[in-house]
Amino acid sequence: MSAAIPAETLAYKVLTGEQRAELESGTFGGAPVDLADGYIHMSTADQVTATVDKHFAGQGDLHVATVDLTAFGPSLKWEVSRGGALFPHLYAPLPLAAVVAMEPLSRLPDGSVALPQPE
Repeated sequence: MSAAIPAETLAYKVLTGEQRAELESGTFGGAPVDLADGYIHMSTADQVTATVDKHFAGQGDLHVATVDLTAFGPSLKWEVSRGGALFPHLYAPLPLAAVVAMEPLSRLPDGSVALPQPE
């Protein structure tokens, strides 16, 4: 179910090292869960820490890509997901050109995920 587009223009995609390498080659087709669901799962700034805690707990070699959502047209849909919140879902491969920053995943002192900032 799609809803009105929130004001956010940036979203975040958590990637394994292998997935980061795929993206850096030009395009990321999706993680196994993305391929199974038919879209690339992304999170807003407020959602990314919970996403990492729920879906990537205990994993190493993780990276966070900051994605410019203005690069997408109708292939980007805001849909209700975890806890009834709207999440950005990309119904197309993620092009490297839409990534405005990317860093290894790190945590801030409060435990939240540090978000890569565009330059």
